[in-house]
Parts: sequence; structure tokens; C-alpha cells
Amino acid sequence: MRLLAIIVLVIFIAAGTVLGALNADLVGYDLAFAQVRLPKGAALLVALVIGWLLGGLTAWLGVSMRQRRRQLRADKKLPAKP
Repeated sequence: MRLLAIIVLVIFIAAGTVLGALNADLVGYDLAFAQVRLPKGAALLVALVIGWLLGGLTAWLGVSMRQRRRQLRADKKLPAKP
């Protein structure tokens, strides 16, 4: 199983390297406080990482809020200890 994971990882790294090399044209971004010029491949990678982080944060907040609500309900159901 570990070998399969390593092979898949190497394939994705190779594909990302090829994608980045084939998209070397610069793209300009105006972020209102800064202007940035990045290669298309780097811009794609940055967008992917930001999306991954925001998606993970959203999922984590959803799970933690659900657990907090369950804990509060469980605490309300327990009788007070003398």
C-alpha cells in the first residue's frame, strides 16, 4: 500500500512539474494593496493551496461546531452533582 501511495505521489509531482513548465507565461493580479505577476503554473498552485486550506478550515469548523452543540446538549441532560 505504501508503494502504491509513493507511485501515485510521484506521478502527481511529475504531472505538476510538466504543467508548471508548459504554463510559464506570466499572469498579473491586482490585489488592491499589491500587484503580483506570477507564472500560470504558480498561480494555479497558489489557488489550489488556498482552496484546500479554506475547504479544510470550513470542514473543521463545521465538525467542531457540531461537537460543541452535542457536548452542550449532553451537559444539559446530566443531573447536577452535589
